[in-house]
Amino acid sequence: MMKAGSSLLAPIAKRLDGKVAVITGGASGLGEATARLFVKHGAKVVIADVQDELGHSLCQEIGSDSAVSFVHGDVTKDEDVKRVVDSAVAKHGKLDIMFGNAGIAGNMDPSIASVGYADLKKAFEVNVFGAFFCAKHASRVMVPAKKGSILFTASTAGSTAGVVAHVYTSTKHAVVGLAKNLCVELGRHGIRVNCISPHAVNTPLLRETLGVTAEVADRLIEEAGNLKGTALEAEDVAAAAVYLGSDESRYVSGLNLLVDGGYTTTNPAMQLTLEKILSGA
Repeated sequence: MMKAGSSLLAPIAKRLDGKVAVITGGASGLGEATARLFVKHGAKVVIADVQDELGHSLCQEIGSDSAVSFVHGDVTKDEDVKRVVDSAVAKHGKLDIMFGNAGIAGNMDPSIASVGYADLKKAFEVNVFGAFFCAKHASRVMVPAKKGSILFTASTAGSTAGVVAHVYTSTKHAVVGLAKNLCVELGRHGIRVNCISPHAVNTPLLRETLGVTAEVADRLIEEAGNLKGTALEAEDVAAAAVYLGSDESRYVSGLNLLVDGGYTTTNPAMQLTLEKILSGA
């Protein structure tokens, strides 16, 4: 029973209080939602992105310079990621969470015959090399501290096959594999490494990739999803990042956390085809 004078509206505990985080690709989409939620939960956040105007604008909107700041950073460049990490440590004295979130869709043509070297190179540089550099420089400062949490944005495409184009799928499988390998090496130093693999989220990247409006994207996500009545939003992915970055997950490492409403556990093709045949369509 609640004591007299207590309130159901008591403030929620700040689950990342005192922690310092770097979020790459943090100026928009999933990174933006995560930056907002991290600051809400008490973290000091450094946003790294190539979208300078969006990054500075977001920082001005969500908090003071002491809570959130922006550093230009291209994750395909080793020296850029090093500078971002060094900036975070110089400003806040440490680094607790590295969220390697920056990513691109790449060539989404389903035919491998259409994929050129330049398509592969660009997608792997952003999605895989970027994750590698994030882990490399985060571990450089986390190993001496004997603690830290490294997160990557993967995708359900990293756990399925035949749904998304080869280039993107290959990079996301690589990111999941990298996280699992890193958790073994870095676990010896008290550092956890995990992935978050969301299903489709109505972000600018998704709409641009598919060439659809926000309304069409909403319909696609709802109708193609396994879990009905709930649409996956960027904030859901951010909530997963809060969990994996916080001490609540202090013994969780090597996990590929699927935020997909069960999408990857089922293949409805047989049922849908049977329904189509029986309906005479």
